This record gives sequence, structure tokens and C-alpha cells, in this order.
Amino acid sequence: MKASRLPRNTAELSDSIHQQLNMYALAAGAAGVGILALAQPADAKIVYTSANISIPLNGGLVQIDLNKDGVNDFALSNYSYQTHGLGDLFLKVVEDQSSNEIVDANSKGHVCGAALPKGAKVGPKSRFHQDPTKGLYMRFVGLGGSQSSGTRFGPWFGLNGQRYLGLKFVVNGKTHYGWARVKVMSGSVSTTLTGYAYETIPGKPIFAGQTRGPNVSTIQPTLGRLATGASAVRFGE
Repeated sequence: MKASRLPRNTAELSDSIHQQLNMYALAAGAAGVGILALAQPADAKIVYTSANISIPLNGGLVQIDLNKDGVNDFALSNYSYQTHGLGDLFLKVVEDQSSNEIVDANSKGHVCGAALPKGAKVGPKSRFHQDPTKGLYMRFVGLGGSQSSGTRFGPWFGLNGQRYLGLKFVVNGKTHYGWARVKVMSGSVSTTLTGYAYETIPGKPIFAGQTRGPNVSTIQPTLGRLATGASAVRFGE
């Protein structure tokens, strides 16, 4: 006995169901594109260089090439001279390029290189200064017999430990921000460059002592989340 074959009828979907399915597909596609964009690793990063470079008294300039492109950006000088009772002792930061600048601070009427604490923000709203011919004093001591005898100023004078220089420099016409960490000893001429870093995104601020950028979060969306649209997807869910 042959089984009877039932006629197969093609089910027709209503216009409203078609519309809902289309909206579902569009939302899923949009969310998928958004997820792919969010999951891409960030190209930008903070480039940090650890250092332990002594800045000896009268030892010449200690150069800093923040982005390792072979072009020196800043330099540190620990210098003393005294001739016929005239002389000075100072620590100074110098801009190697005329477009570079340093976060400044006022000390007894002198514009100096600021001694920033860890976590200080260095960016477009920071107060910068430049003096490509002379640089900025970090600390200054007038030696006996000179007109500046007994004069002492500078944010780095009397410090004991590490502080940060806030730096702004230009690469290929674009401004970047960075920092240099310097260790000074109270009552001593001993000075050491202990590290430096810069932010690779032009115009983006950096925090003094920051060595890493923000983590890039990734998520694995479910079909249900895709259906709700990209606006419903959040980091950390």
C-alpha cells in the first residue's frame, strides 16, 4: 500500500513578518560591524624607555631621543664653573629642536623646568615654555664671589628623590607629549636620568610616570545581543 502524498503548500509570510526579519538582519549586521571595529587592537601606544644614566657634573649634555628616530629631542646638563671667584652651579634642561617645549614653573621670578609629581597630566592644557638657546634651569646655586652669590632657585632645588619633566615635541609636523624622570639628591650634585616616555597619538595627553596605555577590551557578542543593535553592546558585559 502506497502512502499518500500530501500536497506541499508554500507558506507565505505576512508583510509585517518580512519587515521584522529585515530589521533583525540590519540590526545584527550593524552590531557585527561595530563589534569588529571595537575589537581591533589599538595602533597607538606609550613608548617607554627605562634608563639609569648618570648626569655627571661638567660631563657634557645627556641627550634624550624620545621616539628613537635618531633625532635628539631634549638634553640635560649638570654644570658648574668658578673662575676668579665668579661662578654658578646649575642643572638645566635644553630643547634640542626649536619647536620643542617644556612644562614650566616660576621660581623666585625665574621661568624654570617644572618638577612634576607622578601622575601629573602633560597635554594641550599644560603651560609650556621654550628657550632653545639657553634651555630652562631646574635648579641654580650662585657660588661665592659672583653677582649671583647666595642665589638659589628652581623647583628641583632641595628635592630628594625622583620628579618628572613634562615635554612637548614635534614629529613630522604633529605634536606629541612625553615625560622624563630625573632623580636628584638633596645636598648633592648627583643627578640621574631614570626613564622617559611619550604618547604615540598626536595631541593626546600623557601622565607623568605612565608607561602603558589603556587596555583594549574585547567582547564575544551573542546572537541575542546582535539582534538588539550595536548601541546595546557595552564593554565589560
